[in-house]
Order: sequence, then C-alpha cells, then structure tokens
Amino acid sequence: MKIAVWIVSGLLAVAFLFAGLFKLLASTADLEASAQGVPVILLRIAGTAEVLGAIGLILPAATRVLPILTPLAAAGLTLVMIGATITNVIIGEYAIMLQTIVMGVLAAWVAVVRFRQYEGVRHHVGRPALG
Repeated sequence: MKIAVWIVSGLLAVAFLFAGLFKLLASTADLEASAQGVPVILLRIAGTAEVLGAIGLILPAATRVLPILTPLAAAGLTLVMIGATITNVIIGEYAIMLQTIVMGVLAAWVAVVRFRQYEGVRHHVGRPALG
C-alpha cells in the first residue's frame, strides 16, 4: 500500500504541477481563449492551489517535516477537483469532467490513506514521558 500511495502521489503531483503552472504562466489572452467563459482570475487561483497542492503531496511526506500537510494537500486538491468538475458541468465540457473526477478520486484516496497513519496517535506537547 505504501508504494502505491507514493506512485499515485507522484503522478498526481506531476499532473497538478503541469496544469497549475500552465494556468499561472500562460498569458491572459491564451487563458481567455481556452477558458470558455471562466474568469481568468479563477483559473489563476486554481493554478496556485494546484501548484501548492502538488508540492504538498510530496515534500512534507518525503522530508518528514510536518508530514500531516500531505493528507491536507490531498484533501485540498480533492476540493479543487470537485470545483473543477462542477465548472465543467456548467460549461458543458463533459470529456474533461471525467479527468477531473478521476484526479479528484485519486487525491481523495491519497488523503484517506495518509490520514489513516495518524489514527490513534496522540501528541502530548509539553508533557514529560512517563516510564
């Protein structure tokens, strides 16, 4: 299971990184041409969330510095994909909608699996260990 989570996380990170960087680095004219009525600012916000989410899928878990951020990033990307799916339904892009559903489901799976490793773990900050 551990290897599967890392593979899916890596693939999602690459996909979200490329999609987010396109939304951030493309010219306003290019985004307007492909946006089908979606405001460019909304695409820029989604791009920022996708890039940060892609980093969050890998970096905290790999470095073991605040690894709780990895399932939070996956959960955030799930929300982004829910919004993208709703937007695709509204503008009638049903083929792209399937892609956003698949990416959202995979991100949700990563979030669930990563959150499960924290079940039953209690952190007692400031209390000395007994025993």
